[in-house]
Amino acid sequence: MLRFLYGSGHFRHLSDILWRPFMKTPARSSAVLFFFIFLFFGAFLSTRLLDFAAAPMLHGGTAHKPVEIPKKPLIKVEYPLNCTAVNLKQTCPRSYPTAFSPEDPDRPSPAECPHNFRWIHEDLRPWMKSGITREMVERAKRTANFRLVILNGRAYVEKYDRAFQTRDVFTLWGILQLLRKYPGKVPDLELMFDCVDWPVIRSNDYRGPNATAPPPLFRYCGDDATLDIVFPDWSFWGWPEINIKPWETLLKDLKEGNNRSIWMKREPHAYWKGNPAVAATRQDLLKCNLSDQQDWNARIYAQDWIRESQEGYKQSNLASQCTHRYKIYIEGSAWSVSQKYILACDSMTLLVNPHYYDFFTRSLMPVHHYWPIREDDKCRSIKFAVDWGNRHKQKAQLIGKAASDFIQGDLKMENVYDYMFHLLNEYAKLLRFKPTVSENAVELCSERMACGAQGLKKKFMNESMVMYPSDDASPCIMPPPFSPLELQTFLKRKVNSIKQVKAWEKKFWEDQNM
Repeated sequence: MLRFLYGSGHFRHLSDILWRPFMKTPARSSAVLFFFIFLFFGAFLSTRLLDFAAAPMLHGGTAHKPVEIPKKPLIKVEYPLNCTAVNLKQTCPRSYPTAFSPEDPDRPSPAECPHNFRWIHEDLRPWMKSGITREMVERAKRTANFRLVILNGRAYVEKYDRAFQTRDVFTLWGILQLLRKYPGKVPDLELMFDCVDWPVIRSNDYRGPNATAPPPLFRYCGDDATLDIVFPDWSFWGWPEINIKPWETLLKDLKEGNNRSIWMKREPHAYWKGNPAVAATRQDLLKCNLSDQQDWNARIYAQDWIRESQEGYKQSNLASQCTHRYKIYIEGSAWSVSQKYILACDSMTLLVNPHYYDFFTRSLMPVHHYWPIREDDKCRSIKFAVDWGNRHKQKAQLIGKAASDFIQGDLKMENVYDYMFHLLNEYAKLLRFKPTVSENAVELCSERMACGAQGLKKKFMNESMVMYPSDDASPCIMPPPFSPLELQTFLKRKVNSIKQVKAWEKKFWEDQNM
């Protein structure tokens, strides 16, 4: 081997060529020797370091991870009311952004919107083929309280008739908060809004070969015989006349109220408190109250709002009314805003057969979210429901929990805003004209509405004001329309569930010989 390495004439000749120039002087020889010793130790040390770094991986350990640089916390820039500007110039300030893109590149993609968003497609179906012309919008003016125009992210309002209490005020306030939540996202549009309870665009008036397209009219509720476009009601931003807080605050209060009252320890009766004077069906409900002759398992209380306001609303705190296992919902002159408060209580809701719907109730399922009550035989129907629940406590509790989960999740304020956004966005796609601001319209902004407000009106506006654009670049993802089969299956399931309860109830009373 040594001879192979060193005895070969070729190797010796090559060695002489390489080394001879460096070996002519002792000083040069020492420098060369030092240089090669340095290279040797450098190579040896590098090899040991590589072995050390690889050793944990070879023996099943974990290699050292690179140091992670903490993310810079996102700073939310708030845009409070600028009352000085609006007071001095009588104009809306221009400080709020007209466009917004969140800084966080790692934010998750938006989730799909809840089930009730699919009804947006159904509400706008009458205009899917024809679109919406200016002439159609003008025909909706007949009963409208105001015209709303949105241009370049700014709102303009022309008022016609005064609405009851502050319905129009807090509806417009809610729309302004939507513009603050999604600046630059809401498209240009023009619409008419009616703040009265009863829907008026009757579908029968727009059927037949020579029928005209219906006028698009927004309001808070609809029914199966009308085509009004349903929109979230004013009370989501507060109802100062009866001291009902904005929804985001009240939803937290209701959740805390539920936690204070264990379901199994609640009163084993059905509870209702409200104004019976507004409808005959509510007056009929009073007959189901406890009396010397009969106990229908119902505890009914008439609410005197005039007296309540004089006494500081001490007996109308909604969060303190989740104390019974069962709560009754019954419509007033039309649909009632109370439904969401009742459903949020963890109690099994006894829902007297309704005639109207709002923007979320069509997605509720009988015997899953609530228990259906006959309108034509309320007292016996309520008694059967309570008896059934007290015999099947766990099932009754699950029905109550499903409803409150729906309210706390699908109806949280973020989803209310997203519903408004998608409804207005889909509506705007149907417009066949360019929205314009009329000479009688005024620009509306949060400052103009809140800076001069007083009392509970001002308090609720400040409490419900959107202070900065949404953390998400976009709202939830709009679900597709129902297919004909999907819609038919869903509606059939609701009908069959109600029929099943009626059959149970019928058998119960037959067995009682009553």
